[in-house]
Amino acid sequence: MSEFKKVVLAYSGGLDTSIILKWLEDTYGCEVVTFTADIGQGEEVEPARAKAEAMGVKEIYIEDLREEFARDYVFPMLRANAIYEGEYLLGTSIARPLIARRLVEIAAETGADAISHGATGKGNDQVRFELGAYALMPDVKVIAPWREWDLNSREKLMAYAETHGIPIEQKRGKKSPYSMDANLLHISYEGGILEDPWAEPEEDMWRWTVSPENAPDTPTYIELSFEKGDVVALDGREMSPAEVMLALNKIGGDNGIGRDDIVENRYVGMKSRGCYETPAGTILLKAHRAMESLTLDREAAHLKDELMPRYASLVYNGYWWSPEREMLQTLIDQSQVSVNGSVRLKLYRGNVMVVGRKSEKDSLFDANIATFEDDEGAYNQQDAEGFIKLNALRLRIRAKKQLK
Repeated sequence: MSEFKKVVLAYSGGLDTSIILKWLEDTYGCEVVTFTADIGQGEEVEPARAKAEAMGVKEIYIEDLREEFARDYVFPMLRANAIYEGEYLLGTSIARPLIARRLVEIAAETGADAISHGATGKGNDQVRFELGAYALMPDVKVIAPWREWDLNSREKLMAYAETHGIPIEQKRGKKSPYSMDANLLHISYEGGILEDPWAEPEEDMWRWTVSPENAPDTPTYIELSFEKGDVVALDGREMSPAEVMLALNKIGGDNGIGRDDIVENRYVGMKSRGCYETPAGTILLKAHRAMESLTLDREAAHLKDELMPRYASLVYNGYWWSPEREMLQTLIDQSQVSVNGSVRLKLYRGNVMVVGRKSEKDSLFDANIATFEDDEGAYNQQDAEGFIKLNALRLRIRAKKQLK
C-alpha cells in the first residue's frame, strides 16, 4: 500500500496540473485535495473548481489571496527596494512563499500525508515551494512529479491526457508559445524564441504593456502617498495594497512602463532568459526610493543598499521563511518609520521620472543649509577645510612613503 493516502496539490486547473492530479491518483492510489490561489493572475479561477469536480475531487480549496499577497509579501519586499541581479523585480519569487504556506496549512486541516506541485526539476520554483514547506512543516512529505515520472515531453503529456480522458482545451486563435506566470506584481515569459538570448521578443508577446513607441505622446502625472514605507493613496484616493497595484499596472501598462528582458542565474545553476512586465513594481520602486531619499538618514540609506542584494537573493532562492530574511525584514521595517510623505511622478513612453517629493514632518532636507544663496550662518564653509584634511591624512601619509 502507498504511504500516501491524501495529497494536497497546488492546482491551476490547466493541462499540466490536471495530468498531475490523475497521475497522483494512479501512482500512489491516494485521494487528492486541490488548492487554487487567486493572486492576481488575471484569469478566472472558478473553472478550476469545475475541472476538479469533473475529475472526482471531493475537497477543493479556491481562495482569493490578492490582498494578502500584496500586503504581506510584495509591500514588505518593496520596502527593501529588492532587485535581483540589478534588474529582476522578483515577481514570481515572491508569490511562492504564500502558496507554500497555504499548501501546508491545508495539509494540516485535511489530514493529508503530503503536498505536491507542478514545478519542473530544472527551475527555481521547486526549490521555493519546498524550502517554504519544510520551514513551516519540517516533516512534510513532498511529491514532485516532474522529478519522478517519464512524461518529459509535450507529446507524452498529451498522450497521457488522451488515454486517461483528461479534457484538452482547444483555444481559439493563436496559442502562445511561451511559458507564462502572472500575479499582481508581474507577468513572465519563458521558452519559445526566448531560448535564443539574441532573439528580440515578438511585439505580440506582451500582454500588459503597450510598446513605448505606441504609448501616448502626452505624459501622465500621478502622486503616491506613503506611510511607513508603504503606498496608501494614489492621487489622494486611499487604496489597499492590492488596489494600488491593480491601478498602477493599468496606468503603467498604458504608458509602456515595466518591460524587461533578462538573462538571470537560476539557483539550480543554469542561466535562463526571461522577459517580464512589471508596471506597478517599476513605478513603486522608483517612488519608494524617492521618498527614502528625502526622509532616510544617509548611513541608514547606505546600509539598506548594502543589504539589499542579500535580501533579494534570499527571496529569489526561496528563503522567505528563513531566520536571516526575517531578521533583515525587522531592520528594514524599522528604517521605514520615517518614510512618510508624497512623491509626484511623470510617466512617459516607458519612463518613470520623479518630479517632486515632500514630507511635512519627516523630511531631512533643509533648504537653509543646502541653498547656494546666503545661508545666514546655517553652515560654516570654513569647517570643510579641517574635515578634508583629517580625511586626507592617511592618503597623505601613504603618498609620502611612496615618494621616498
